Amino acid sequence: MEIVGKLIGPIYGMLAGLFFLANPTHVVAQSDQERGFDIAARSDRSDRGFGDSEVRMTIVSRNNTGEETSRRLLLRTLEVTDESFGNRSLVIFLSPEDVAGTALLTHANILTSDDQWLFLPALGRVTQISSANKTGSFAGSEFSFEDFASQELNKFENRFLREEACDDFQCDVIERIPRYELSGYSRQINWIDQQSFQLRKVEFYDRGGSLLKVLTLNEYREYSGGYWRSHLLSMRNIQTGKSTDLIYDTYEFDVGIVAADMESDALGSD
Repeated sequence: MEIVGKLIGPIYGMLAGLFFLANPTHVVAQSDQERGFDIAARSDRSDRGFGDSEVRMTIVSRNNTGEETSRRLLLRTLEVTDESFGNRSLVIFLSPEDVAGTALLTHANILTSDDQWLFLPALGRVTQISSANKTGSFAGSEFSFEDFASQELNKFENRFLREEACDDFQCDVIERIPRYELSGYSRQINWIDQQSFQLRKVEFYDRGGSLLKVLTLNEYREYSGGYWRSHLLSMRNIQTGKSTDLIYDTYEFDVGIVAADMESDALGSD
């Protein structure tokens, strides 16, 4: 029996190991942080490879009595595929006439504040926006300068919270905490659908931890190459009752934007 035990023991151990490998349910479960990162990464990386894009949009802002103001803008984006850096974006005002030509250039960073420059045609000069001012309203809307920066994956710590239905989708709900200094938010709660991995809703909490704004993203379209874009972003300020809609026209991709077009010394040259 002793000899049999010596033979069976190693064989049993080998079979147990093979069983463990063949049954992934026996793998140690991910932590909420690991799962949250994987969900955020899957969503972020589903958009890889678009290169550059251009789209016109209307920004409609409403005060708490329902009075509206409207502006037309052009948004250009240059993809930076290295996750150590962020994308570059340029917003140019087209109308009304008193703000036409005003431009906001953003170089998204990861652990430091984004670099942003504002060109004001009336002054004919470019001004760099300080980190402390990026929580302020962009063009009187409920979007801040920070909101208009690219929401890069590694700018946040992510944590999985739960799964739940969101409209017609089943969504993963994750918490994002900014890793960079001087953010206007203590945290964000994101709803990401499990079908196309797109962001459907965001809750923004102020520095004191109170719910500040809610963003919903609707009217998604899938473009050639598998790139999804929302054509209606609605931001509602819970604390003031004000709201802003971003209404997008059709996106164009591979329009020929290059890095030199996204430098501060190119602002106002059009």
